[in-house]
Amino acid sequence: MPFELISSEILLKGRAFTIRRDLLKTPDGRETKFDIIEHGGSVIVVPIDADGNLLFVRQYRHAAGMDLLELPAGTLEKGEDPAVCAAREIREETGFAADKIEKIGDFYLAPGYSTEFMHVYLAQNLRHDPLEADADEFLSVEKIPLAEAIQRAERGEIPDAKSLAALLMAKSHLR
Repeated sequence: MPFELISSEILLKGRAFTIRRDLLKTPDGRETKFDIIEHGGSVIVVPIDADGNLLFVRQYRHAAGMDLLELPAGTLEKGEDPAVCAAREIREETGFAADKIEKIGDFYLAPGYSTEFMHVYLAQNLRHDPLEADADEFLSVEKIPLAEAIQRAERGEIPDAKSLAALLMAKSHLR
């Protein structure tokens, strides 16, 4: 017997997500509540330049209370094709467009409490073609050789889950 949804209520509608509370019946007949973040999905891009460097962005993340090194990423607009979003986000966040962009995987970011599903793209054949960054983004771009990026991830120096997952997916495409 699977979990059964009894009721659902919206607790908060925010700019980027909605929080809802679901009341479920468990397989053994008990009732339990789950608070879920509804998110429309996102993309993460693994950009690699002609010299074998990955382009990361460093930005302040208020929830973490620090600047984090991350791969470029962004939220899908309602009904937006993930490939279109990936092409836009790399330009907004790094100032480069990719002549070759391919989907290499996808994953749920935090399925214990969120519906956010991330699409992973490898971006190659980069050329300078910036778009204006979002008003609340203050980013700096860092070029890191692939081997060094993998070493930093293995040493725990990239504490961003989406970047770690995307790097793992990209590894076999980049060697």
